[in-house]
Amino acid sequence: MTLRGSGPRRGSSLSNLGLVKDGAVLVRDGLIAAVGTRAEVEKLPEARAAERLDLDGRVALPGFVDSHTHLVHAESRAEEYELKIAGASYEEIARKGGGILNSVKKLRAATSEGLKKRAHAALKEFAAHGTTTLEAKSGYGLDVASELKILRLHKELAAEQPLGIVSTFLGAHMVPAEFRGKTGGAERYIQLIEQKMLPHIGEGRLAEFCDVFCDRGAFTVEQSKRVLQAGRQWGLEPRVHAEQLSRTGATRLAILLRAASCDHLEKVNKSDIVALGKSETVATLLPGCDFHLGLKQYAPARALIEAGAIVSLATDYNPGTSPTLSMPMILSLACTQLRMTPAEAIAAATINAAHALRQEKSIGSLDVGKKADISVFEVADYREIPYYFGVNHCWMTVKRGRVIHAAEQAPI
Repeated sequence: MTLRGSGPRRGSSLSNLGLVKDGAVLVRDGLIAAVGTRAEVEKLPEARAAERLDLDGRVALPGFVDSHTHLVHAESRAEEYELKIAGASYEEIARKGGGILNSVKKLRAATSEGLKKRAHAALKEFAAHGTTTLEAKSGYGLDVASELKILRLHKELAAEQPLGIVSTFLGAHMVPAEFRGKTGGAERYIQLIEQKMLPHIGEGRLAEFCDVFCDRGAFTVEQSKRVLQAGRQWGLEPRVHAEQLSRTGATRLAILLRAASCDHLEKVNKSDIVALGKSETVATLLPGCDFHLGLKQYAPARALIEAGAIVSLATDYNPGTSPTLSMPMILSLACTQLRMTPAEAIAAATINAAHALRQEKSIGSLDVGKKADISVFEVADYREIPYYFGVNHCWMTVKRGRVIHAAEQAPI
């Protein structure tokens, strides 16, 4: 599956995988030098002297691009899992000091060494499931020192292991406990973001994007707009957590600001869907979150696709609402719960997700000049990748032409 072509996949083109049977990829210096049928590639003079890796009929595709994760966090929130099963809502748990603020408390108490060790282990699992690039958000610090600690860890982790990491500042994830319930508390916290956090982040080039959780119980549309505009002044492009718990108008804000993506979208209405279909803002769907929370309402993927929106998929890896690193599992949920076809789900998790990170010129498809990021699955048919839910059939993961994960029987 090459996913070759110009522009993001929209509408009926979302099913176009650029399939090549008996295909081959020629890699030079970590980049794709040629791609096509084996007969076409093997006759190239450079191919004759190249080291060969025979995949023996397995399925190869671009490495997954996971465009929404909360990589750095201190611990699980397994204690809240039981509360949810017993019937407590996400917001009820948050009002009692759980949820995001629970993770904030744990992260502030954690050492950088401990956080890095946990993140390194997670990154190995991402690679083992076929992911080659991921976005990582801050947002579990919510004070100057802790937010900067997370963003600096993103930089260190990117340098110490092979997966690509795109860093996002999510200081406006929630109003922290020390500002809550106080007159003008949210306003004072936004001033802290503007005056203390963003200057450090911008000057240190610690992030590429600025994100906001614009929803009931978090930040209003006006507050979100203010934070995102302030972020843009420091060179951070906007992305938005939108319409997850309630319909706030966050999607329209994302489109207005030409945000890279708006994510979640369970509560979008028909006019939002039409507007997204006409925009360049990627609609990133996170079915793992709805699955883990036991929600019946998933994002309206079919309506978004039919409207021509740029639909992508991501894990939303985080300790509270989507503790999964498996893009194949997300593909399964996209097929069974969002009613996407396997081809649509794969395109959404590769080339469209690359557009969500504005890295489509270097990743997301197997095309000449792009990074040689390849996932290989031990299946006979690409449709079997989501078909086998909860099972990892990733046989090999290649990042920039180098094998970074291989099953026991795979050559290294």
